[in-house]
This record gives sequence, structure tokens and C-alpha cells, in this order.
Amino acid sequence: MTYLQTDKMIARKENHIGWLTFNNPARLNAVSLEMWEGLACIAEDFASDTNIRVVIVNGAGEKSFVSGADISEFANQRDSAQATLKYDAISAKGMLALKNMKKPTIAMINGYCIGGGVAVALNCDIRIASENSKFAVPAAKLGLGYEYEGIRKLVDIVGPSFAQEIFFTARQFTSQEALTMGLINRMVPDDSLEQYVQQYANMIAGNAPMTVASIKTIVGEIVKDETQRDMALCDRVFAACFESEDFKEGRTAFMAKRKPVFKGR
Repeated sequence: MTYLQTDKMIARKENHIGWLTFNNPARLNAVSLEMWEGLACIAEDFASDTNIRVVIVNGAGEKSFVSGADISEFANQRDSAQATLKYDAISAKGMLALKNMKKPTIAMINGYCIGGGVAVALNCDIRIASENSKFAVPAAKLGLGYEYEGIRKLVDIVGPSFAQEIFFTARQFTSQEALTMGLINRMVPDDSLEQYVQQYANMIAGNAPMTVASIKTIVGEIVKDETQRDMALCDRVFAACFESEDFKEGRTAFMAKRKPVFKGR
């Protein structure tokens, strides 16, 4: 793994699970430029580690998942058009590294999930939140513009009407409201969030990695515009599953009524 240049991002590996933690609790895990760089570094390392099958993204402390970009840096890091372009390129690289990972990602959301925090969560495959979590995109309160891809991602998840409500009002939504909109997959009691997410990650990690990866790939193609879909890629990942050792192991284990041991090949 490339050494991180910040202690505000933490990477941890346990068995087949990678933990990616935003570690800035004093600022409710607001993301600084060095943290965006760290996000890309960790995500790329997890992506290349064949032992990692699932990645959990979370925030340090008990109050916040990610409370957005660290606005206190904007006076220095985004004080000109050139500086803004550089900042945006670095943050986009981190988001893309998370989004493009071929392994399942779970956002474990506890507390505030605001602005860039919502963007981080949307770039994960599954979002599981505690009952006390709060969600908002306050761009309209700050006079910020929002790029097409960020808005489209939200529309893809919650639909156009809820997406507009989130942006138009810029208010905070509860976990129950987020669940109703489809912004999160599951809502669990505060004190059982980590245990629940850990069990979910273990469940996924125990399944055939090639099958799971193929589903992520194909779903990724489905949500693209029809003219941009790579159907040949979908066919390849589909066929590869049936040619794998894991397919043989799955069949053998089923017939023997035992738990399969998949190797990802």
C-alpha cells in the first residue's frame, strides 16, 4: 500500500474486509484536500488486494459519517479558478476510485451525512444507517453549483422528485425519511449498527467473489445511457463465472450440503 500522507484517513484490513475510515471527528469528519487524496490511495489499494472482498466506509467518532468538504480550506485551496480546478480534480479522483472499485462497498452511516458525505455514500453500493443519522445537501444555502454526475447519481437512487426536494429545501432529513426515499437500504438501531454492518459484510464476503463482481459490473452498465453500455463486457463477466473454479466448488458444496469455500477464481 502507498503510505498515506495524512492521519485523517485510516485503512484497516480484517480477514476479507477492508475498513476505510474518515478520521476527522473534531470537525465532524469534514473532508480536507489531503483526505480526498487519502480516499483515492486507500480505495486503489483495496481494489488491488485480492484478499479483500468487501469494503466498509465509515466515519470516526459517534457524531458523523462525513459532514461534507472542509469549507475552512476553501479560502486557500479554492481561491482561484486554477486552484479550484486542481482541488476538484483531486476530490473527483477519490470519488472515482471508490465508485469504480470492482468490489462491493458498504457505507456505514452514523450521525451527520451532509453534502460531500451524501456523495461519498452514493458512490457506495449499499448504505446502512443508524436511526439517529441526518442527511442533507445544503448547496442552495451556500450558493454552490452541483455538477451533472452528482445530481444524476442522486436521481438514479431516489428519483427526480425526491432529488429535487433534497436540493430545493437543503434541509436535514431523518433516517426514516431517507429510508422512505430509498436513499439508504437499511436503518438499524444506533447501538447495533457496527455489528449489523459487520455481519452483512461477512455474508457478502462468504459468497463467490466473481459472481458478486459480475453483478456489480452489469448493474453499472444497466444504469448507463443505453448508447454507452458495454454489452460485450457483460457477456464476458457472465461467462467467466461458469468457467471458474468457484462454480465447481459451489456445485460440489451444494450437493455435499456443506458451506462452499470460494477462492475468487
